[in-house]
This record gives sequence, C-alpha cells and structure tokens, in this order.
Amino acid sequence: MSIEMMREIREAIIELGGETLKRCMACGLCSGLCPWGTVGSPFVSRKVINMAAQGMEGFEDEDVLFACTTCSLCVDNCPRKVELIDGFRAIRTLMVETGSVPPGLRPIVGATRAQGNPWSGEREDRFKWAEDLNLPLFDGGQEYFLSLCCTNNYDPRGQKVARALIKVLEAAGISYGVIGPEESCCGESIGKIGSQELYESLANSNIKLWREKGVKKILTVSPHCYTAFADDYGQFGGDVEVVHYTQLLGELLADGKLELKPSLQAKVIYHDPCYLGRHQGQYAQPREALAALSETTLMEFPMNREWSMCCGGGGGRIWMETLPEKRFSEIKTRQAAQLGAEVMALSCPYCLSMFEDAVKQTGNEQIACKDIIELVAEAL
Repeated sequence: MSIEMMREIREAIIELGGETLKRCMACGLCSGLCPWGTVGSPFVSRKVINMAAQGMEGFEDEDVLFACTTCSLCVDNCPRKVELIDGFRAIRTLMVETGSVPPGLRPIVGATRAQGNPWSGEREDRFKWAEDLNLPLFDGGQEYFLSLCCTNNYDPRGQKVARALIKVLEAAGISYGVIGPEESCCGESIGKIGSQELYESLANSNIKLWREKGVKKILTVSPHCYTAFADDYGQFGGDVEVVHYTQLLGELLADGKLELKPSLQAKVIYHDPCYLGRHQGQYAQPREALAALSETTLMEFPMNREWSMCCGGGGGRIWMETLPEKRFSEIKTRQAAQLGAEVMALSCPYCLSMFEDAVKQTGNEQIACKDIIELVAEAL
C-alpha cells in the first residue's frame, strides 16, 4: 500500500468527521474499558483508531469495524477527549460509500430508504396498531408531538410499550398529538453504521415535517430518538425541545399530577441504557419513577449508572448477529438472575428487545422484562 494511498484514506476519514482521532496517544484506556475485551472479541478500539489515523488498511472486517456499540464508555473516559464514536462513524461512512455494507445491514438500509423505517413495514401502516385508540393528530395546538420509535410502531412488543405510554399520558391529562405515516425513522442508528447520506435525508425530512406541523416540543420513547433529535438534528436546523418520557414522569410525580399505587412487590433491577445514561446523563429520574412504584429496594447491577455495561444493541448491532458467548445482554441477564431479580426494568426499545431475547437464551425466563412505562401503567 503506497504512502499516498494511506494519506488519502487518512484525510478522507478526517473529512468525514474523524478529526479528533489525531489526538489519540495510544494509551489503551479505551480498549481496557471496552466490554468487547471481556468476551475475547477481535475488536480492539486502540488498534482500529491507530490504523485509521495512519490511513492503514486491515480494520474493515465486519466483526471489527462494525463491532462498536457506540456505548460511549470510552469517550466519557478518554484523557485526550477523542470522539471515538465520531471516528468509528467516519470510518464506517468511508466503507459504506465504497459499497462495503455488512450483509446483515443491507436489508435494514434498504428498508429505511424505501419505507422510512428499518422494520420493512409499510409507511401507511405506521400507526395501524393504534386504530382502536383514536390517537389525537398533532395540529400545532398540543404541548407535545409524541414521536414513537419505529420499534414501537412496527414491533409487537414495542407496541405494548406504546399503549402503556398512551394510557399514562391520558391519565395525567397530557396534551399531545401524533403525526403518522409522514414521519420517518430518526436515523440515529442508520447514521452510526455509516449510511450518512441516508441519515441526513431522514433528518431533513423530519425537520421539514416538524416545521410544517408547528412542532416545538417532542416527547420520545427511545433514547436513540432523543439523542438524534436533541443533539444531532441541530446541525440541520432542527432546534426543538426534546423530552424523554422518564423526564416527564419525574415532573408529573414531583408535581403530584400522577397518582400511583406502589404495589410492585417483586425484586426489580434497573438497566441503564447507554443513550439515556452516558449519552444524556439521565440516571436519577428512571430510578425515582421505580421508587414510586416498588415496595422493595431497587436492585443494581455490579456496574451501573455511568459504568453500566450496554445491552449490545447500539451502533446498528441490534440488527447484527452476535455469538451467544459474546452477548452483553446475556452476561447481564445472568448477573440479574444471580442477584435474585424478578423484574428487569428498562427504558429503551433496543434494550427491551435485547434482554427479552437474553432471558430466553439463558433459560432465565423467571425474569420479566418490562419497560418502566409499562410498570407505571400497571400502577394507575
């Protein structure tokens, strides 16, 4: 490989958003913290970053470049403030632009491009699950535009979470409305896997729709949608206030606008989602909601809050195959079982999907995986 080609690769990665990779001093802290290191993965973040920073080849393998779950544990602790997630996204973008999309992700990208969602659901069926609910359409007069994740609209398990949220909003008298088939996926994971052009198209489409509808305040279910709307859409002109439902719950409980019966007697353990926790710094409010529900002390994983091990579904991994012995969700499920947990409380659609699979695969189906909003709805 020529020096000139190495220089071109390096410059391309920097141009695509990986400029902070130049700060890396190869201390190895990122690799030491990365959960992949605990399961013997070929992914070593320091090695990938250094190869990319030098413009070298060899990191293109799907199990290496596309392993990162974008959990942000390395970013939050990097002494040189290297934005490793931006770096990996830039490298992936370079690969995707040259046609090197992992086989497992091609249908996801194709479905999102064609139907506006990664589930291959028909666009006009986005709210088919809610036909019996007569959801109010957003007309600009309501306080919140309720933005439901694609998972909540197309996945049967996610639809149950959406129904629970609607029940709680109605009980609390919250002013909200939905839009419908015109909405598109937030694109957060699409951007993280390197399909940048499609991500920008989704973002611009959603922002245009918000402006037409007069959206000023958005209520989200998914921390991934929350992060896209609150942190990323600003670069495209999408400056709106964004609230995750756990934040709204905190306000409702504090103001006495939601009366709950604290009848949950099961042993509950809470998993901190990466995108609500490390990415957004929201640790207290989910726990406060659970404290209002439960008559027993909330259990914690050995690694929690800012040190929480991710479920393994971020960065596009939710659509990729992971060997059983390398699944973070199964590691955490076994930990929960050892602690005697009976309910695993969650606040992210990706986490719910990953852990529901994990309790089945590990034979720990005595643990019920519930979104926090489902537990709240049950306590009304």
